[in-house]
Parts: sequence; C-alpha cells; structure tokens
Amino acid sequence: MSDEATNGAAREGGRSRTWLERLGQALGGAEPQDQDELIALLRDAEQRDLIGADALPMIEGVLQVTEMQVRDIMIPRSQMVVVARDSDPADYLPMVIDSAHSRFPVIGDSRDEVVGILLAKDLLGYFARGGSEEFDLREALRPAVFIPESKRLNVLLREFRANRNHMAIVVDEYGGVAGLVTIEDVLEQIVGEIEDEHDAGEDIYILRHAGERHTVKALTPIEDFNEHFGTDFSDEEFDTVGGLVMKAFGHLPRRNEAVTFGGLTFKVLRADSRRLHLLQVTPAGEEPVEPGAADG
Repeated sequence: MSDEATNGAAREGGRSRTWLERLGQALGGAEPQDQDELIALLRDAEQRDLIGADALPMIEGVLQVTEMQVRDIMIPRSQMVVVARDSDPADYLPMVIDSAHSRFPVIGDSRDEVVGILLAKDLLGYFARGGSEEFDLREALRPAVFIPESKRLNVLLREFRANRNHMAIVVDEYGGVAGLVTIEDVLEQIVGEIEDEHDAGEDIYILRHAGERHTVKALTPIEDFNEHFGTDFSDEEFDTVGGLVMKAFGHLPRRNEAVTFGGLTFKVLRADSRRLHLLQVTPAGEEPVEPGAADG
C-alpha cells in the first residue's frame, strides 16, 4: 500500500472513532463506560485545558437535561400569572406591565381551564389607540400546548424547536393543570440563568427601588450585605445571603414565601427546585411588594 493510501486509511479511521475515544486517548485512559466516568473524564480534560472552562458546565447541563423531567423545573400552578378570559384589558394591564413577561395563559372558570395563550405584543395596537376600541381577547388567543409532567426535558426542547413554541402548559395524570414551562426554563438548565433587561447586572448584587425595597441576589456575599444594610449577620456558617434565608425557612422555599429575621423581611422572588435565585428585602413590618411570576 502506498504512503498516500496508508495516510488516507489512517485519516478515515480517525474520523470513524468517536470524540470520546479520541479524548480518552488524549488523556491516556479508556473510553468511559457510564455517565459518572464521562463527567470525570470531561473535568480532567478541562483541568488540562483541552476544553474550555465555560464549555464544561454546559456539557454537564446537557447530560443533566436528558435525565430531568418537566416536573423538576415547571412553574407551579399556584405561581402562574394568568389572564381571565372575560376580563377587560384595563384590569390585567397592570399585571402584564409588572411581570414584564411576554406570554400569559388565559383561563376560563378556573386555572384548570386554560383556553389559550395571550402574547403581550398583541395588546400594543389596542393601547396605541388609547383603548378606544374594544379588544376581543378570544380573537387574540394563540393555541395552548399541553404536556405531561413526566416528559423529558431533552424531548421537550426538541419539540419547542420543531414547533417554534416557547411555552407549554403542564398537566398531571388526572388532566388538571399542574403548572407551566418555557423554553427559557429548559435552556437555563444547560447554560445557567438567563437574565434580561429587568434583571440586575452580572456584577450587581443589590438594587434599591422606591422607598426601602431592595432586590438582592441570593448569591450576595454576607459581608457585602452587611455593609449595605448595616446588619451584622455572621458568615461563619454560610457565605451568601441565600444560605441564611434557607436556614431561616428550614426548607427550600417557593416564590412569594417570606421570612423575617434581623429586622428585615426576605421574600422569595425567584427560586427553582434546587436553590434560591432572587430575594426582595424590606424593613420588618413593611408589606413586601407582590412581584409578577416568572413565566418566560
């Protein structure tokens, strides 16, 4: 066989090998046999600068998504921001503005009767005309997609992409509405939390609003929190405010749950099934402001 043919065969063989085999060879080890071995191999590759530090958590997120179900990340039924089918635009406009989201389930007689999805942009024409014309909500409705709690996230993401859909209503085994999930909720499991213009900047942990109301990231270091609020919370047991709040609750709280300690009231604005993300902090005795639920 000529040198050219030999080199060509070698190149073809290299293409036929999986990237895992090539990575394993580069690290001097065998091809991983299970997910734990794969993750260990990837972390070793990251330490040797064979893959980027930003790529590793995304790869791990992809692997995690294949094992997770919709019920693990959905926004519960009680926290859904909904529009009543028979209500007037003036009644739900404040809620649409406060929540700053783009899609809202529209319900009939109860939350178990989701009749469609309202896009906030469909209200623009109505209010651009000063509300002088009647707005027919039924005509503006987009079809709602219903999925079971048990659907795998990787399957859901594929369906979202194929159908160009961004929101699905989650139903339980009895057909009742259990919650909702958005494409952003799924993507955040891969790339981490996706912030928009309504979220605090990456380097900003504490935002002050009107009066004494503050928005505080759960990852705020206790030292920074103490400096801002003039408190004296200990950082011996926990490094972040989220750890303090979790201890005060004694469980992983859901959105809108509140607890008071140290002269301050902490209200959960955003949380998932694993950790806290965003808190509202007000002086004890003041009524926390009701935020809009996250629905993507």
